[in-house]
Amino acid sequence: MNKITVIDYGMGNVFSVARAFEHCGAEVLLTDKPSEILSASHLVLPGVGAFADGMQELRKRSLTSVILEYVSSNKPFIGICLGMQMLFDATEEFGIHEGLGIIKGNVVAIPVNGNDGRSRKVPHIGWNKVMVKSSFQGNDPVFKSLDHSFYSYFVHSYTAIPSDEKTILADCDYQGFAVTAAVKQNNVYGCQFHPEKSGETGLSIIRNFISLTA
Repeated sequence: MNKITVIDYGMGNVFSVARAFEHCGAEVLLTDKPSEILSASHLVLPGVGAFADGMQELRKRSLTSVILEYVSSNKPFIGICLGMQMLFDATEEFGIHEGLGIIKGNVVAIPVNGNDGRSRKVPHIGWNKVMVKSSFQGNDPVFKSLDHSFYSYFVHSYTAIPSDEKTILADCDYQGFAVTAAVKQNNVYGCQFHPEKSGETGLSIIRNFISLTA
């Protein structure tokens, strides 16, 4: 049985994420111990809530350098929702706060007004169509079994803006605004949407991640 390590740092949805991985056939370890994180074969950073709070909880447990060391090992890693946002350099949520800096770019607020002046409902909550970038269609191991577009479940008010657009694996249109839905940089994946809440499509992503090898 494949073993998946989920970082448990006191922020949000660790149990629903763990259940989804278990449903897909994995043995799941919930932990905040550096030694267990570094020895993991597959690592998941979930999260719900404010960016600054998430980073504070990681620092309180001395996990930021541990995550960076794990990522440098080239083993599979995925951040989900807040876990994806914290991969970036910084956020503007409630002030400027530094992230892990694994992927270059920043996290910004979804504009409450569109280019046409009409208001946009924020937060972005619910199902939306995710569109895989043409450069990744059919050749990414985690998204390989999916259609070029599919629906997933989102809950967020901020979105990542990568410095290098080539790291954007997929995006979605939210009332005329392009939201970064998924990113990839080497062995690191991030999903702004919640695969654990996205039905069979989300479970396919989880299964594919489980099957990755370093």
